Amino acid sequence: MRSPASLDDDARMTSQAQAQAVTPGRGDASTSAAAGSNDAASAAHFVFVPLREQGHLIPAVDTALRLASHGAVCTIVGPPSTASLVRPTVESAQHSGLHVRLVEFPLDYATAGLPEGTDNADAIPLQHMWSYYRAMALLCSPIESYLREHTPYPTCVVSDFVHPWTTELASSLGVPRLSFFSMCSFGLLCQHNLERFNAWDGVDDPNQPVVVPGMGEKRFVVTRAQAPGFFRGIPIRCWEEFADYVERARAEADGVIMNTFEEMEPEFVAGYAAARKMKVWTVGPVSTYHQTRTTLASRGLRKSAIGHEQGSVVYVSFGSISQAESKQVVELGLGLEASGHPFIWVVKNVHEYEESVREFLVELEGRVAGRGLVIRGWAPQLLILSHDAVGGFVTHCGWNSTLEAVTAGLPVVTWPHFTDQFLNEKLAVEVLGIGVSVGVAEPLTYQAVKKEIVVGRGVVEEAVRSVMGGGEEAEARRRRARALADKARAAAREGGSSHANLLDLVKRFRPGAARDASAASEFLPAAMALLPSCSAQVDRRTRREKKKMSVLPQT
Repeated sequence: MRSPASLDDDARMTSQAQAQAVTPGRGDASTSAAAGSNDAASAAHFVFVPLREQGHLIPAVDTALRLASHGAVCTIVGPPSTASLVRPTVESAQHSGLHVRLVEFPLDYATAGLPEGTDNADAIPLQHMWSYYRAMALLCSPIESYLREHTPYPTCVVSDFVHPWTTELASSLGVPRLSFFSMCSFGLLCQHNLERFNAWDGVDDPNQPVVVPGMGEKRFVVTRAQAPGFFRGIPIRCWEEFADYVERARAEADGVIMNTFEEMEPEFVAGYAAARKMKVWTVGPVSTYHQTRTTLASRGLRKSAIGHEQGSVVYVSFGSISQAESKQVVELGLGLEASGHPFIWVVKNVHEYEESVREFLVELEGRVAGRGLVIRGWAPQLLILSHDAVGGFVTHCGWNSTLEAVTAGLPVVTWPHFTDQFLNEKLAVEVLGIGVSVGVAEPLTYQAVKKEIVVGRGVVEEAVRSVMGGGEEAEARRRRARALADKARAAAREGGSSHANLLDLVKRFRPGAARDASAASEFLPAAMALLPSCSAQVDRRTRREKKKMSVLPQT
């Protein structure tokens, strides 16, 4: 294996390449002309409004690029931090001839009550998240103005479900709106059914187990702490109001785009579509886009960096948000060491740990030299997982990571932390049969007393050996994981379900189809029949300015 320092250098160079300067309030001139061409004028034009959080943003951009690769025009809008993160990816797509715009809009920090420069949802403290969502909602008017002033006219808004204000944006533009979820349909259906059937009525203890209703013959047990619902469970009134606002917007959407694939969870895709009474397009796994569009070198890792036999290395990473306590870092490291298996371990924000933890990591590297590698900071996860030497993944069960493990054909050790991760764990372990749980039952955000050690070294050692070792059970997990990877690749190829759904989106939302009542019949009446008249535009804009500050409920 290469030294940790050399991999850190690769990662640092890649991060620097991504930190290119942007011009506030402006779009990409290179794509403005292209998007105004005759071909683009007759194509579907999707406006993506993603959340600037890596687990949401990256799959949304990948979906936009996939749609553009099939002939659509895609405009990605957001604050400057969104543009700076994805600009290299978008510019690469532009150079390959795709019609993609990246347009940034500065946030109104003062009006929203948000500290200046706080626009990265990955790093915003909870006390400022409310103001961040207000600041994003205030972009509704400038985004609409931009879209009206540039060609081609949009034919569909695709927004992250956490941006309910895009209901107004799409309505004002006279186009349909699709909700984008970087989640699995299993988790979405569980959340929906728990609320729909009032499963939490009379349940006061957040750790009391409840059977998820309406899931067919399968029986899934969760606690409210593990599945509180989107923006639920925060003991502040404004968040409950926001949760209701998000739910109304989800119900009013004209359809759903999911980063999953039908063959992995067919009964749950169908179940969610039926429960919501709306069209669902599964387009995943969208991360495979970069395997054909981007070289290994540009992602910061060479194939020669991992020098072990096939399937022998376990990869360990907990995503962009989760940060383990100091004692937990030590326990995890000792467990990996005791497992005896080669490993690659990603530890982010090492500088935030005390000196004793940093010293421990250095000492650990010395003891496991030749079989263990600690990467400090960013790592090219998808490429590491796709390396032949990697045979397992210790994951926090974020959906992107879970889906990347599926795509790579890897069994997983599941270690959820919060949000939808506990439901993703259930899919991996109880439905797909590719995971071994470390037994975490309580989300970090629901701990009455913060635990310095959630999972001990012995549990880590046992779980890694279970996934990476021999025996019929381990071999069966690997066979199931490989079979899922085959299905994932088939779904993305021409003729596959996700490929067909992308083509359907591009065809269904082209301008000609927008004015064809039969093409829009599956959607709500406010679809794309006719562009609004000038008088209607002025009237709507006046009304919107009057209520601009009430887009979100007041605190």
